[in-house]
Amino acid sequence: MMLCIASAGVVTALAVSSFTLEWTHSVERTQWREEWQVTDAGLQLVEASVESSGAGIALPDDAVLKDGRWSYRPQLPPLASLDLAASGMTPGGWSLCPGENRCLTLGTGPGEAARVWSAAATCGK
Repeated sequence: MMLCIASAGVVTALAVSSFTLEWTHSVERTQWREEWQVTDAGLQLVEASVESSGAGIALPDDAVLKDGRWSYRPQLPPLASLDLAASGMTPGGWSLCPGENRCLTLGTGPGEAARVWSAAATCGK
């Protein structure tokens, strides 16, 4: 499977089976992290974690404090794509870390958008 990333008019294709998506919450200024699998059915959210709860961060009842973060396993179906939109209210963009590869920074400026999806062989728009 390919992980496809469209940002700033460029499409990037990575041959990976998973990735981590991290960002800083615009109000609470805490780090949010999600672990994703790249599957034939789409992008599957496996685990989410956040450093603390607060404005706009409602923790589910099954969240557990682990390594200084509240972690939980969302029960969601695979998604065809993720659309990321930068508000400009955070200190940085989205950090997408594909497996052992170097992290990519997406959406650092206000209004910058990025789209992430999986594909069997090639990443067409």
